[in-house]
Amino acid sequence: MHYKMIALDLDGTLNNDKKVITQFTKDALNAVQKQGVVVVLASGRPTPGMMRESNELELERYHGLLSSYNGGRIVDVTENKVIYEKSLPKATARRLLKHLENFEVTPIVDDSSNYYAKDRNDFMVEVESKLNHMEIKIVDNIADNIDFNPVKVLIAASNEILVQVSDKIMKPFNTELSFIQSSPVYLEATMKGIDKASSLQNICDYLHISPEEVMAFGDAQNDITMLQFAGLGIAMGNALDCIKKISNEVTLSNNEDGIAHTLHKYFKI
Repeated sequence: MHYKMIALDLDGTLNNDKKVITQFTKDALNAVQKQGVVVVLASGRPTPGMMRESNELELERYHGLLSSYNGGRIVDVTENKVIYEKSLPKATARRLLKHLENFEVTPIVDDSSNYYAKDRNDFMVEVESKLNHMEIKIVDNIADNIDFNPVKVLIAASNEILVQVSDKIMKPFNTELSFIQSSPVYLEATMKGIDKASSLQNICDYLHISPEEVMAFGDAQNDITMLQFAGLGIAMGNALDCIKKISNEVTLSNNEDGIAHTLHKYFKI
């Protein structure tokens, strides 16, 4: 099979545990891009939080794409344009945020420039701000202060708390929203039907590529649909066991250049 697209999760996949793309992996991805293969970065992160990786891999030069917010927004990097976006209506977002006030969780919402939070010291707020290069806007009540349609609502809490309250958080919104636990401390809410697979389908339609021509790499629960969608779904060596079970194959870990080793196996580089 001649693969025409490579879809990559970021944290735990493209980046090693130091949040770095190694030179070996970078060289391998640049080599396949020079052969005309399209690289898609697919992450739960907001779009601004993906720009470092996009720049390092020269996606603007090679016509790469960004699928941010777990597929809620797709950007053609070369054209610098949004080719798809599906956000939560303000009314829905406000209802969810009001509902979250009943639980010991931290809602984190952004408008692609700022994070809205009640306290910058709340759980994971500073971490998200630094990771995604966005300022923190402090407000008394998040639900009352958003005048935009957020693409995603991030819900942060310790895993112990999240396990206990997730079902109660999701139940009133199950017909409207999609929820995915992207890490032990994050539950993410997007519009119904939004996930990494739906995003790749939109990109395939945009580029006239078939799913069979897609190779995808991931490690966490929000990567499951993407790995199942791709013609070749590859779990990182550090992936959860449930990810390895649904993947076509397992490569080395993100700390062992698993992506690069697989690309050397399937491409002449």
